[in-house]
Amino acid sequence: MSGTARPVLVLNGPNLGRLGSREPDVYGSTSYAGLVRECTRLGAELGFAVEVRETNDEGEMVRWLHEAADGAIPVVINPAAFTHYSYAMRDAAAQRTAPLIEVHISNPHAREDFRHTSVIAAVASGTVAGFGIGSYRLALRALADQTD
Repeated sequence: MSGTARPVLVLNGPNLGRLGSREPDVYGSTSYAGLVRECTRLGAELGFAVEVRETNDEGEMVRWLHEAADGAIPVVINPAAFTHYSYAMRDAAAQRTAPLIEVHISNPHAREDFRHTSVIAAVASGTVAGFGIGSYRLALRALADQTD
């Protein structure tokens, strides 16, 4: 991340690296590479230096959230399955020192009951869900509004 663009982390939890092939009827046909391109393109347009990351490892996600808190870096996070049970991630997100927006490609409230609870939502600046990859675009635009 360089220049005068403000750094932003877009963090993705388990199975999101399989976008485009994983349940396209739920998650759409955009590949993970397409998500990365869209986030970095829009981020640049908004004056952000966006770094997109994906992990299937809860500990790695916690370390990234610590990095963001230590650097006062805004975060867009799709915790994926971690949303519903990772208190370690919730506690790391609670340490935020810049806006943190939770995103979901699908609408968790229109799906199975276990997906209706987010342990992250209470410590996030806001949540955007149900707009496909557009959820990330909306979250980045919200960050731009919050960090002006």
